[in-house]
Amino acid sequence: MLICGVKVSHDGGLAVIDGNRLVFSIETEKIGNDRRYSPLGDLSRVPDILRSEGMEPEDIDRFVVDGWRTAGENPWTVPTSRNGDPLALPVAPYVDGFLSPDPLHRYTFTDHDFGKSTSGYASYHHVANHLLGAYCSSPFAARGDDTLALVWDGGITARLYEISSRGRSVRPVAGLLPFRGNVFALFCSQFGPFRADTSQFDFATHVDADADHYRSIAGKAMAYAALGQVEQDAFPVLDTLLAEMPEAAGERGLALGRRLAAERAHLLPGLSDADLVATFQEYLSRALVSALTAVVHDGHRGRRPRLVMAGGCALNIKWNSAIRAAGLFEEIWIPPFPNDSGAAIGTACCEMVSTTEHHSLVWDVRGGPRPGPVGTLPEGWRVQDCDERRLAGLLHTDGSPVVVLSGRAELGPRALGSRSIIAPATDAGTKDLLNTMKDRAAYRPVAPVCLAHRASEVFDPGGDDPFMLFDHRVRPQWAGRVPAVVHLDGTARLQTVSSASDSAIARILTAYEELTGIPVLCNTSANGNGRGFFPDVASAAEWGRARYIWADGRLYTRPEKTGH
Repeated sequence: MLICGVKVSHDGGLAVIDGNRLVFSIETEKIGNDRRYSPLGDLSRVPDILRSEGMEPEDIDRFVVDGWRTAGENPWTVPTSRNGDPLALPVAPYVDGFLSPDPLHRYTFTDHDFGKSTSGYASYHHVANHLLGAYCSSPFAARGDDTLALVWDGGITARLYEISSRGRSVRPVAGLLPFRGNVFALFCSQFGPFRADTSQFDFATHVDADADHYRSIAGKAMAYAALGQVEQDAFPVLDTLLAEMPEAAGERGLALGRRLAAERAHLLPGLSDADLVATFQEYLSRALVSALTAVVHDGHRGRRPRLVMAGGCALNIKWNSAIRAAGLFEEIWIPPFPNDSGAAIGTACCEMVSTTEHHSLVWDVRGGPRPGPVGTLPEGWRVQDCDERRLAGLLHTDGSPVVVLSGRAELGPRALGSRSIIAPATDAGTKDLLNTMKDRAAYRPVAPVCLAHRASEVFDPGGDDPFMLFDHRVRPQWAGRVPAVVHLDGTARLQTVSSASDSAIARILTAYEELTGIPVLCNTSANGNGRGFFPDVASAAEWGRARYIWADGRLYTRPEKTGH
């Protein structure tokens, strides 16, 4: 059976499951150099994307649409278009009404036929899509293990579920925090480089005319916090202020930020903007761990359960690492697509679990779009054959960053070696160079990619972290050897790669280690500012900020500039 999951709203895209195998998942932002977080926009893109993968809409047995809504509309709808005409597409509610006895409720609609062989479509709660996208992709599902599931997304409060009976039984366990996942971004929007006009912010759907700005704040603020210090003496003040905030959970982060921005000298004298950001991030981290601790101790009597994490907040490596360090859980799983980039996968998983015998997804992280044809390069660019070993030699001798476009793109928001810019980490100036190339603030870190068998030698704790989802500290004896990947607070957002992996990045890194003895390279995403990954060589060349582009055995070199 072919199931097609459709995400229409922001981070739009399509995912197709054949039986229990993920065939592909393509996000709109990764097509044609589109903007980050782009919605699907037009339903004509559904057959277009399917055809790009050699399928027709008529080949699909079930279409499933992610549950969403827009403010003030009832029934639940997602605005889109069909042949250029506006279309309101009814879908499942965004949330399940916590403590609902049926969080995996299957809704059906007949308002649109995606293919001639299908009648209507199904839809599941957006929260359910996060739950099952994380669970079905996990090793727990593959083993048939029960697990707890933490879901904390921009539009919902943090909540805990239990998944048992091979994914077919999902029950709510507890509400963890009374804040929606956007609380940190909205708080930070009042400080430092993130100050913004929030007067038009829609708390029901966490969107406005400049919604992309808010979606980008949380990740940037996580890095900005390293400029400040956590002030634990401020925690009781935050407790008091939050208790006075409006009951509407979506407004508390913004209300708190505004209050502190206006009365900081009185309420928390001496704290800088970065101190406030660092302190509130840590405040939320401790509150989350405390809530989890209470639930686990009450409900599991000394046993350590497993945990899957989903929703956009699972991209915060500081919170993830705090949960891991608490020792509450035997194992923790976070997919590389915990935010809405994985919603199309999750909604297809809901249909798979609800209507077939399957509960575990067979998938590969390199399941995104294939690179397009090379395209027309700007004048003067040269091309030559170059295997991974020669590329490693070029990195060692030249030291310049290289755009890597290799095979299918990685799933999710983070570059994992298929759509990456890589560079040696041995020069501290490389971090500044990459940030300048990417139009990023100087405080932003550059991530390391490291061979897995040496990760614990270079990083603490090290170990396997293939999707950049936990915090690691660079060991002192290595900080001077790979300074470009050391963040201001001494940490790094590590990606590990197995030397046995059948991937270009593994072969490049292995060859580089053989040449230099260093198992680490810099890795940042191959994209222009505010855009998805480069879809082809021509778009990376037009960007023009990297001298080298490598694409599956071919090296493209920009002509040297003259006259300077």
